[in-house]
Amino acid sequence: MLFKTFALVRKDLQLIFLGGGGLVQAILLGLLLIFVFSLATPVGEKVLPQAAAAIFWLASSFALILVFNSLYSLEEENLSRIGLILAPIPVQSIWIGKAVAGALLLILAQIIFLPAVIVFLGQENFVSWPEAMMMLLGVDWGLVCVGSLLGAVSQGHNTRDSLLSIIVFPLLIPLLLGGIRLGAFYLGADMEDQSSWFGLIFSFDALFTGAALILFPFIYTGD
Repeated sequence: MLFKTFALVRKDLQLIFLGGGGLVQAILLGLLLIFVFSLATPVGEKVLPQAAAAIFWLASSFALILVFNSLYSLEEENLSRIGLILAPIPVQSIWIGKAVAGALLLILAQIIFLPAVIVFLGQENFVSWPEAMMMLLGVDWGLVCVGSLLGAVSQGHNTRDSLLSIIVFPLLIPLLLGGIRLGAFYLGADMEDQSSWFGLIFSFDALFTGAALILFPFIYTGD
């Protein structure tokens, strides 16, 4: 099962990089958001760490939508979704493969977003990079859990593409709140207790990982 899931991840990444459209659009949209918010800051004033963290996660959330719309449209464009469903693998493996591929693409986009936040939003103070990376990966997994599940909802009906962006943000509010508060702390803001926010993030991850594994077969196959 692990090998087959890895094969799905490799297939999706190869198609995305060969096409390039979804990833490039996600990166450009995120950079545009960061740049536009930087223009809203008066000359000589620094953006507060919490505002900078919020802009970073907003850019990541929009990139998430474009990434998963691209990943799930791969099978729709060449009508191979039925073949993927009928393959001798658990349907949940499709969700895991899409989620892992989406996580790698999202991290790639964030590798570009983070320097842009530092440069354009004037963030100079950093606290505990190892913990910051753990927070980043925790929030990212929650994002891709929801994104990979709702990406399946958007396929087969073009009108659902816009619906995905409407549904995804209310679901992500607790996760993004934790990411923003902890992100502000790692950018130099004061915070007394980080453990409760880490608890919120990892609880969100566990809840939506379990929900996605249960619900995905019904959503993707239409049964």
